[in-house]
This record gives sequence, structure tokens and C-alpha cells, in this order.
Amino acid sequence: MTKYREILKLKSLDFSERNIAISCVVSRNTVAKVVKKAAEYNLVWPLPDELTDEKLGKMLFPKEQTATNKRMPDYSYIRKELLRNGVTKKLLWIEYCEECRMGGEEPLMYSQFCYYIQQDEQKRRATMHIPRKPGEQVEVDWAGDPAYIIDPDTGEVTEAHIFVGVMTYSQYTYVEAFINEQQKAWLTAHVNMYDYFGGVAKILVSDNCATAVNIKKSNWYTPELNKSYYALAEHYSTAIIPTRVRKPKDKPNVEGSVNLVSNWIIAALRNEQFFSLSELNAAIMEKLETLNSNEFQKKEGNRLSVFLGEEKPLLAALPATRFDLADWRQSTVQFNYHIAVDKM
Repeated sequence: MTKYREILKLKSLDFSERNIAISCVVSRNTVAKVVKKAAEYNLVWPLPDELTDEKLGKMLFPKEQTATNKRMPDYSYIRKELLRNGVTKKLLWIEYCEECRMGGEEPLMYSQFCYYIQQDEQKRRATMHIPRKPGEQVEVDWAGDPAYIIDPDTGEVTEAHIFVGVMTYSQYTYVEAFINEQQKAWLTAHVNMYDYFGGVAKILVSDNCATAVNIKKSNWYTPELNKSYYALAEHYSTAIIPTRVRKPKDKPNVEGSVNLVSNWIIAALRNEQFFSLSELNAAIMEKLETLNSNEFQKKEGNRLSVFLGEEKPLLAALPATRFDLADWRQSTVQFNYHIAVDKM
């Protein structure tokens, strides 16, 4: 809140508007407006103690009641109608205006109508915090911002896609770059992630992408894993739960880690040149160790200490052998009793 009392006090001491603005952390225009309004109301320092900043604000700058004489929308009716096919805010506003004219009332403008509906929606857009258990869940996704590799012979620049995996309890993160986001890269990233963690979480929450879900056989309620991804889940004895399409809140931890990776790893390496994928991943690993070792801002410890102390002992042991990558495909036998695989 603006420090109205402090502004008037400093003005009475003949401070300049510039110095008052710096002291009260406001603009010079705000200082000028407060001083002008105070003069109109004949307010002179010292002011009585009961005249607080809040009361001064209401006195000097009363809010304009633009909609007091206008009929307000029926929010419960509007919420119900917007769920029906083809019903838009524009249509509801036209109907609302007709009702106001029939009742002899003044309607809101369309922009005001939408504003008040939006304010009503914000009151019901609550988010519940979900407590996480140590060693229970890991979330994986591809980062939106790529890194870049330069061909030393031709100078051609190639995008490198960034895989991110995060333990939801400790926020311990794994990052690796790949040339593409195809099935082999997706599965290899999971294998390397589990080796990095040194164990397996009970649940794996993945993105609803083609390398994880059989899109042709899946629907909104029952996504079906493709064969290779299902085989990986069986090998590591974990349950894979794909998220819903375009629902980032289903995997909020990895979404937040993606932002951290973009800021503290990808952006930090923007001025460096890499001529191979191994060089890029070596630089990423150095930045990743720093990220996991950085102290938390709002609690004690860091990602590494919480992971080693509370989460890693609860992870399931890694299988005796690494997962053997396999590519499953369905081909049609031609009349010459041949099938085509990779155009061969």
C-alpha cells in the first residue's frame, strides 16, 4: 500500500518530490497526486493517528463505482450455459442485454461483462498442494528449449533435444541431450536416468507423447502404452502413468524443473560451442551437478542431500542387467512374401 502518511510528512519537511519518491518507493507522479489531493482536502501534517494509510487512500482516491447502477450477470447460470456446445460469452451477453432492456435496467458493456465473469472464475480456480512421499514417483518430459551442436566440417547447426527427469520429493534432477525425440532416444534416456539415480521409483509419470502411448488405441480415459515402453516398465518393475493431453499440472514437478534447466543449464551454455553430442552432455552434467547442489531458498539442504538422505534408501534396486532396447513394428506382408523395415 502507498505510504500516504509518510509522503505528507516528508513534504511538510520540505523534501523534494524526487527524494520523497525514492524514500517511499513510488513514482514522482504519485507523490504529486497525493500532495495535490491533500491540499484539496486541507490535510496538514501532523495528522491524527486514527487516519491510517488505508483511510487516507479511500479519502483521497475513492474508487469509481462504475457498475453500481447496472445489473450484474447471473454467474451460476453463465457457468452452466458455457458448458453447453456452441454457447459463447458473446451470445450470453446479447441475451443478458435483452433481459436488461426488458426490465428497464442498464446493462454492462461486453468488456465489463467478460471481466466480471473472469473474476468469478478466478475465485473457483483453486489448486490443491499434493504431498509427495520419498522414493515414490519420478516425472519425465522433454524440455521446450533445445541446445545446439555445430558440425566442425560444414558448420551446420543441429538442434539437440533435452530430456529431463525429476524425483518429485527431493526435486533431484537428471538431464541429457539427444539428437531427436524418437523411441530409441526416449528409452535410452530412461535407462540412463535410472542408472544416475541408482534406483527405481514406484511410479513413473510421463508425457502423453507418441513414444510413450499408442495414440491409435488410446482414448482420453485409458491411455495404452506402446510395447517398448511397456517392456521398460516391466523390466524396472515400475508403474507408468501417462498424463492427460495438454494437462501440465499432471506433472508439475518436471514442468518446474524444465524451467530451471532452461535457465540454469541451457541458457548458461548459450555462448559455448559444442561439436559433438558427448561434448554437450559433458557440459550439461557439470551444470547439473551444480544445480542439484545449490541450496534451497525456503528450506535447509539441497536436492542432492535430500535425495541421498531421505529418498535413495527407499528406491527399489536396479535390475541385474540393463534394459535391452527393442523396436516393435507392425508390417504388412507383400505379395512377394517380403516386408519393409526402414525402407529396406
